[in-house]
Amino acid sequence: MINRVLIRIKVMQLIYSYYKNDNRSLATAETELMFSLEKSYELYNFLLLLMVELTQFQERRLDAARNKLLPTEQELNPNTRFIDNRFIRQLNENSQFNEYLSNQKISWTNEQDFIRILLDRIIESKTYQDYMASEEDSYEADREFWRSIFKNIIMEDADLAEVLEGNSLYWNDDMDIIGTFVLKTIKQFNPDKGEKQSLLPMFKAEADRDFAVTLFRKAILSEKEYRELIDKNTQNWEMDRIAFMDIIIMQIALAEIFNFESIPTTVTLNEYIELAKTYSTPKSGYFVNGVLNNVINQLKSEKRIVKN
Repeated sequence: MINRVLIRIKVMQLIYSYYKNDNRSLATAETELMFSLEKSYELYNFLLLLMVELTQFQERRLDAARNKLLPTEQELNPNTRFIDNRFIRQLNENSQFNEYLSNQKISWTNEQDFIRILLDRIIESKTYQDYMASEEDSYEADREFWRSIFKNIIMEDADLAEVLEGNSLYWNDDMDIIGTFVLKTIKQFNPDKGEKQSLLPMFKAEADRDFAVTLFRKAILSEKEYRELIDKNTQNWEMDRIAFMDIIIMQIALAEIFNFESIPTTVTLNEYIELAKTYSTPKSGYFVNGVLNNVINQLKSEKRIVKN
């Protein structure tokens, strides 16, 4: 599940923190990197759990209304389509999901006010109104309802970002990427698989875990070599006047260029230009692009890299 785009972001963040820490330790920083990636997988499960929690909150509401001293006819016989959603029932019974929840002890118990407000927004939406009134009664309709709600309401909810930040600082930049994995999970659910439906694993392949560790180590251990290359190709700039984040991003990019033969240099270049645009100064994308292109051309002319 954790893809290389997210890994590059985490490596960049942890290396930046590593250099800002006076008592830095490579082993400690590497442990922190893996913990950060584990927290991203925790967010994936936390967001899946949010859909279950919203359903259960509404069920408690309906029960409370039904058990009032003088309930109305509508309260006695409510439309239960939302709480009887078959996709949510399958997710709630999923063995892999429940094993993770049991081991990690994550819950939305302390966020009931947020759950209530978000649920009200969902109920007020046209998607909810159309779903509750629709004559189509199928698993596919149930699943599509939650895909639409998650994509258009939950992922766009401004309060959610604040709630996630309050639960973990590691989640600040994860929502967009992890949200797409939740949508992918919803789409792949199959009623025939029941509680054995597979969720996305933390790493799609062991190679991705190795990519994270190797990229992190090589970027730091080969710092002197990479910064000399950067310095040689920024002759019109003094190193102390270049944004520190730009240096970190180019240092990691060179670690990837030197150590991962299967990744084309154009892919690496594009990935780190995007990181510079997002995490550094407004002009960093152009600057990083120019410097890395010069370094790559130099390395190719010296036959120090031979990949495409």
